Amino acid sequence: MNLPLLWFCVIALLWLGYLFLEGFDFGVGMLLPVLGRDETERRVLINTIGPVWDGNEVWLIVAAGATFAAFPGWYASLFSATYLPLTLFLVALIGRGVAFEYRGKVDSARWRRVWDRIIVTGSWTAALCVGFVITATVLGLPLDAAGDRIGSPFASVTWETVLGALAVAGYALVHGAIFLALKTEGDVRYRARALALRAAPVALLPLVVLLLLVQLRSGEPWTWAATGVVLAAVAAALARLARGREGQAFSGMAVAVAATVLALFGALYPDVLPSTADPAHSLTVAGAASSSYTLTVMTWVAAFGTPAVLVYQGWTYWVFRKRIGVRHIPATHVPAASS
Repeated sequence: MNLPLLWFCVIALLWLGYLFLEGFDFGVGMLLPVLGRDETERRVLINTIGPVWDGNEVWLIVAAGATFAAFPGWYASLFSATYLPLTLFLVALIGRGVAFEYRGKVDSARWRRVWDRIIVTGSWTAALCVGFVITATVLGLPLDAAGDRIGSPFASVTWETVLGALAVAGYALVHGAIFLALKTEGDVRYRARALALRAAPVALLPLVVLLLLVQLRSGEPWTWAATGVVLAAVAAALARLARGREGQAFSGMAVAVAATVLALFGALYPDVLPSTADPAHSLTVAGAASSSYTLTVMTWVAAFGTPAVLVYQGWTYWVFRKRIGVRHIPATHVPAASS
């Protein structure tokens, strides 16, 4: 068995899970002030992801951990070369998490507004940073023979990585709106559906441009086919959404993001991190992989641990599968004053 190739595919799969699940998390946060017209509606939006947002972040942790263990050279070069956006990304995630927990601790409109701004800012920032890092991975970074970044800490900031940042943020916005149309009822549902249909042509344009750019530079016939699947799946999702079939639209977005990851990582292979300074300095799957013994141990651990995680997360989504509306939101609890 080609274990380096297997773990390259596993890491791509982990990024797929993260982009799909955390993608609508980010989208809900982005849309909090847009679709939540009052406090009750904003609580509806937050409650759609309340039981699952922290579990969705596990996919990122596992993806980073798997990269560190399976491809330490890839991990070291990528994380050091994109240190600034990754730091900003982690700060945004921490801010979002604290805001979700703290916004309801004090019955004050001003208090909630502050934390709501942190949720919105953190959601946009995190989505942009994810897109930046993924694009830097696929299109490459200026690396020397030792795998170190050439140039300043801002050497990774190019129009391509900015395009990738906008691509993931736009995808998350549309994905979050479709998720809210699926998970809510009443006015929020209809506004989310209308917003997704209006925003999609503009918000998803950077993603289309990014996919075409990657395919023109390093695509193969089958990755071009995957790009075609992305376009067809998005068109089908929006068509079903227009007919009020939110579940089918959400499934269409799942196909679209799966085909996107396939197209991007397929075009990246056999590299794991291309060098834009000199192709001879690119990190490859075979060259950056850990020892066969390490990969074998990781494979056995993953074989036993992954099903348990998938079953637990699937059960969580099943338990909280029903729609949420303003009628489900109880009145704000005001703690009694101490005597």
